Amino acid sequence: MSAALLIDFGSTYTKLRAVDLGARRILATAQGPSTVTSDITIGLDLALAALAAKLGHLPTFAHRLASSSAAGGLRMVTIGLVKELTAEAARQAALGAGAKLVGAFAYRLTAADIGSIETLAPDIILLAGGTDGGNAEVVRHNGKRLAASGLQCPIIVACNRDVAEEVVEGLTSAAKNAVLTRNVMPAFGVLEIAPAREAIREVFIARIVHAKGIDRAAAQVDAVLMPTPAAVMEGARLLSEGTERHSGLGDLLVVDIGGATTDVHSVAVGAPRRDGVVQYGLPEPFVKRTVEGDLGMRHNARAIVQAASSSAFAVRAGLTEAELEAMLDAIEDNVERLPTSPHEVALDEALAWTAVRIAVGRHAGTSEIVQTVQGPVTMQRGKDLSGVTTVIGTGGPLAHGATPASVLKAALADATDPFSLRPVRPALYIDADYLLYAGGLLSAIDPDAAFEIARASLRPLEEREADEPRSQIA
Repeated sequence: MSAALLIDFGSTYTKLRAVDLGARRILATAQGPSTVTSDITIGLDLALAALAAKLGHLPTFAHRLASSSAAGGLRMVTIGLVKELTAEAARQAALGAGAKLVGAFAYRLTAADIGSIETLAPDIILLAGGTDGGNAEVVRHNGKRLAASGLQCPIIVACNRDVAEEVVEGLTSAAKNAVLTRNVMPAFGVLEIAPAREAIREVFIARIVHAKGIDRAAAQVDAVLMPTPAAVMEGARLLSEGTERHSGLGDLLVVDIGGATTDVHSVAVGAPRRDGVVQYGLPEPFVKRTVEGDLGMRHNARAIVQAASSSAFAVRAGLTEAELEAMLDAIEDNVERLPTSPHEVALDEALAWTAVRIAVGRHAGTSEIVQTVQGPVTMQRGKDLSGVTTVIGTGGPLAHGATPASVLKAALADATDPFSLRPVRPALYIDADYLLYAGGLLSAIDPDAAFEIARASLRPLEEREADEPRSQIA
């Protein structure tokens, strides 16, 4: 047996998946607390002990690969020249690399901006700005501001090539850790974010793993390859594109509901599907990720309710506003709280449904009629995901929730929001064994095994509900 151990050092739990690469099957799963604030190996040892108990003994693993979002994940600040252009390109690079974007700045940095960045305490800064041969003065100014700051985190420079080396030299002379990579927008309207994504991942592996204390587990792990969101994104890309031996699923959308954020990944071109529709703004990345930091099931439960309006939310959950308020207070007192009563189950369903509805709405593009001198024109902003053929739900609220079909269908188009370009008639699946991240970790080592194992974890919603009947909450 050729076994592999796939580890996710999460913010709350360290999750393990043992798989048989030869048989293309999952052997066992286990988890333990993520003891990142003390010694991460404590939680890993507990998870390994649980895994050994299930298997009878731990096999000799040919590969022991890990991803991590522990200790709050990879906190990033992006800086660009113009908010709608290079600043947006930098944002896409950061999110695609699995980062949690905690701040985005544009134009000339002020002293107040630097103070704000220092307060945000990022793990990495991505400095962009200017097309190649374009504006150099603003990037030069921003580089000098960063050089004179008290910031000690790595700074990735992905700006106008005419000034990039000069900016790196200035930062290095000021004892900053500067990393040079290619411009995220070398020409107007052209995105080239893959090199910046790779630079972010390399810094994560080389420095952030150490800063978060994850390298203490070096004896039990061969490599921490990437942030967990990047692993999920890579798993989504693999399922979409397939391998030389396996046809992929085509255009797809992944919704990942967590305790702190709701992430949405799309693998699709997203170009206008109808004749006469004009695309507005920068081209969208084929593999795109958005992170909604105000839509976490536990850390931001109240923000989800407020986004939907408290009264409307209470009606959906079947609660009075007083009951809703008391239950939100209980969640804030204990963010690890799990639902135990029918009312708490109903609250979780409503939180998950609302989080999916809002997060996918923000991720998907929109269309609108714009009046021009030539007459009315249909303008598309963002990705058209109406033709996506597969929607996958992952994360605890979908894999173990009471009403997965209702929650995941919140991602779909409906008549109440006619301008949103959400999926219309996709097949719906649940990542039942939480293997998308594992597929992403394995994809570079054995893409066929990674594809088959991740694909086998996808349960059609009808089958998922037949296997695990649960009470439906109106």
